[in-house]
Amino acid sequence: MDKGKRITGAARDKLAAELKTAYESGASIRSIADSTGRSYGFVHHILTEAGVTLRQRGGVTRNKSSS
Repeated sequence: MDKGKRITGAARDKLAAELKTAYESGASIRSIADSTGRSYGFVHHILTEAGVTLRQRGGVTRNKSSS
């Protein structure tokens, strides 16, 4: 896939399905963007367009200890 090349029609649908599968298998948007040579925003938009429910941001959170 050429960086910056416009993707339309069936090729876009195929890419959306591949990105959706990767994301739903646990890959992050950033890692998908890096592996495909596309921007974070592009991947985010394609996933949203494909109807994917995006995960919440962040990792482990700390709670205030009651010491």
